Amino acid sequence: MVADIVGTWVAGWAVSRRTPPPVEKPWGFYVEVAGNADEVGRHVLPEAEELSIRSATASVSEPRTWMKMPAEPEDIEPWLPQGWAWKESGHLMAVDLMATDPVAPEGYTATVETMGAVTYARVLDAAGEQAAQGQMASLGGAAVVDRVVTEEAHRRRGLGDFVMRTLADRALEEGAVLGVLGATDAGRALYETLGWKKHATLAECVYRP
Repeated sequence: MVADIVGTWVAGWAVSRRTPPPVEKPWGFYVEVAGNADEVGRHVLPEAEELSIRSATASVSEPRTWMKMPAEPEDIEPWLPQGWAWKESGHLMAVDLMATDPVAPEGYTATVETMGAVTYARVLDAAGEQAAQGQMASLGGAAVVDRVVTEEAHRRRGLGDFVMRTLADRALEEGAVLGVLGATDAGRALYETLGWKKHATLAECVYRP
């Protein structure tokens, strides 16, 4: 189950970020990332097994290559060679999508635009400035939510909730039944109020020799 969710997440992330499609490797997937000063690519492992982790890290020679997998960092730390640094872990989450027909909070307007397989939701304040945003990659029966952000001056007004519900409704219209995302600690708190369930910790590390 978790391995399947990881596969969906990495495929949707690549669509959302408009990177080349994930390349299958013996240990999982590799995604090339261009135009990012902090990341040149990422290995994503569906399962955290010692042999797979050692094989994946042995294939890396370029600094700023990331590796992500469903695991608790302390469980896999003994298998990482020198040169790998831990970053803040995330949370792999999923939900069975439900329509809610959300309404933008008072004083705000919303726009929803689809370009190719990616849908963008934006919330604007009364002055027409962006207050919140989020995007979603459609993969047929699943949708991967990405880059949900509320500007600091507009937080705690229900905008994140509205963006998530808006994307879920659009995903259902496009035939998706499952939602998947990778969340930060702050994001997880919001998503759980909307019925999303954590399936695994996403351990994240980067090669910085």
